Amino acid sequence: MRSARARVRSLSRPRDVRAGRARDAPALEPAAAAVAAFLDALHLPDAVRSGPDLAGTARRVAEAWLDELVDGYRRDPGEILSGAVPSRARDLVAVTGIDYVSVCPHHLLPSRGVAHVAYLPGGVVTGFGQIVKVVDALSHRLVLAEDLARDVAGALALHLGARGAACLLEAEHLCLSVRGERRPRARAHAEAWVGALAADGPAGRRFLALAGARPLRTRRRRGG
Repeated sequence: MRSARARVRSLSRPRDVRAGRARDAPALEPAAAAVAAFLDALHLPDAVRSGPDLAGTARRVAEAWLDELVDGYRRDPGEILSGAVPSRARDLVAVTGIDYVSVCPHHLLPSRGVAHVAYLPGGVVTGFGQIVKVVDALSHRLVLAEDLARDVAGALALHLGARGAACLLEAEHLCLSVRGERRPRARAHAEAWVGALAADGPAGRRFLALAGARPLRTRRRRGG
């Protein structure tokens, strides 16, 4: 069985870079054709389907998905964090208020929210911008919020050797706000706690304070 590190590094690499974004160029035309077929399958009025508003929609949608929404599959968190530098720092490191966008795998509808990320260094530290890039790499995929929180915290533990890591997410999910229950003000929360941050303690409480979250009076112990 391959290690988690090996599975991460097996992600495909970008084949083309345009305007600073990775693209699997050979996938563009098939994706655009699939979007066009989807529009045809909606049985829109002929005047709408053949009108100017939808003339270039299939290609634009394909580009948006490949360049913005699922480009995270071509980004390797291990490579993003590979430039970490040795450090004797042991106390909490956190980046809060990271805007992110992701896509629900159940309805292919986006979510938009804020991530708060923290870790306890285990001998190395990384740039704050790299943490933001890890969130982008893992959120620009078809992923549930619960898994995204766990993946972000796990990447810091795996690739930085962090003694503990945590990720808190708060987001509007369109699968909840524009369909189904249709609750536009509802916000979904997900969290993951790994290692030394998994147990209630001063570092965890400091992180919650930095993230603006109110700790429960008695926090249950979380598994790593």
